[in-house]
Amino acid sequence: MGRITTLRPVTRIALGEGARRRADTLAVEEPLEIRIAGVPLAVTMRTPGHDVELAIGFLVSEGVISDSSDFRAAIHCGGPGTGGAENTYNVLDTALGPGARPPGADGARRFYTTSSCGVCGKASIDAVRTVSRFPAADDDLEVDAHWIAALPDRLRAEQTAFDKTGGLHAAALFDAISGELLVIREDVGRHNAVDKVIGWALQAGRLPLRSTVLQVSGRASFELVQKAVMAGIPILSAVSAPSSLAAELAEETGLTLIGFVRGVSMNVYAHARRLRDDATMRGEAAVREGRAEG
Repeated sequence: MGRITTLRPVTRIALGEGARRRADTLAVEEPLEIRIAGVPLAVTMRTPGHDVELAIGFLVSEGVISDSSDFRAAIHCGGPGTGGAENTYNVLDTALGPGARPPGADGARRFYTTSSCGVCGKASIDAVRTVSRFPAADDDLEVDAHWIAALPDRLRAEQTAFDKTGGLHAAALFDAISGELLVIREDVGRHNAVDKVIGWALQAGRLPLRSTVLQVSGRASFELVQKAVMAGIPILSAVSAPSSLAAELAEETGLTLIGFVRGVSMNVYAHARRLRDDATMRGEAAVREGRAEG
């Protein structure tokens, strides 16, 4: 299988101390072509590892599959130009179950994704507003804001590859009822890390992901919100900012979107009803009591 990290010689310069050659650990970035029954669907730049999960999560996000029975198998095959004789592990051919319908052959759903921006080349914004089979608005989950505030540190503590490279995003899925960390995945692409988490969940028979929180290490893009909604995740928490389109999609789909989760504060951009905070609740109760007395 492919490497997650690699060593590369660098020249390290420390001001006032001169320069010296040393080996530095980098996160590996390689293309992965996802195929369905031999037909190319998408190419994404990713960190090798958990490729089947990545492909499954991508198919969930695009509305192609939504249940473990929709996905039958996947196999790495020879890369372009190899004639199939050499397995580069950069081409993954998937087989869908009898109940799943592959995308149309008009090419509208064949696109290229990068590790930085996710889906590129979509015909329009409407094309990525995929209708979820698991409406987030139906999930009445409520969580303690103090618990949410601790998730970035719990995520960071599990980022083993980031410790070596400093160059990987991460996504972690938490059970909001038990507080358990269910799974964490790292990748050069934030959207790939989320796809791997969702792919793991489908293989484990956990979709829809009711009563869970998705914590991501970077910003919350439109695409990450879409992926969370498609998997039935009710809360998406990010350490950085969301985009305006991400906030709009979260609002219209019923997803609770939280950004800038740092230390003892956070910003809730959509559906704050799912967040409980004892101090806020006490303040609201005092206001209600004061009005009653008046």
